[in-house]
Amino acid sequence: MENGEVYGPTTEEDPGPARGARRGLASCFSLGRLPWQRWALKGSQLLLSLLAFICEEVVSQCTLCGGLYLFEFVSCSAFLLSLLIVIVYCTPVYDRVDHVKVKSSDFYITLGTGCVFLLASIIFVATHDKTSAEIAAIESQPRKPEATNKSEALTEPLNA
Repeated sequence: MENGEVYGPTTEEDPGPARGARRGLASCFSLGRLPWQRWALKGSQLLLSLLAFICEEVVSQCTLCGGLYLFEFVSCSAFLLSLLIVIVYCTPVYDRVDHVKVKSSDFYITLGTGCVFLLASIIFVATHDKTSAEIAAIESQPRKPEATNKSEALTEPLNA
């Protein structure tokens, strides 16, 4: 037996320049699956959910912590779910699953996260301790109570 008969059928041909262009980790990531507008939205979703989580961690004291803890849970979950969707779009996992299911899952995850974020924000606003960090997160300035002279309003007639 000659070497050509034994090793001939199992040897792979030269891959050429098409397969050799991307190597290592670069071969696992692809940003071409979504248009740049959707990447901008996904990136902002990821960044804003991380920013919400970080800003929530700045609050140092609370007496009614339920709203704060709910907001923390929702912002952390939103960040992790957004990161998961971005990883699916960037890696070869996207090629192995149904594209329609990935897009519909992305839509429903984003919609559900947005609704729960709104609810958590409303609960956080209703239960905050009025510290400067919480007021800055909720509104630009603390509201001042209106100064009315109640004794005048009670003694004067309405149509006078």
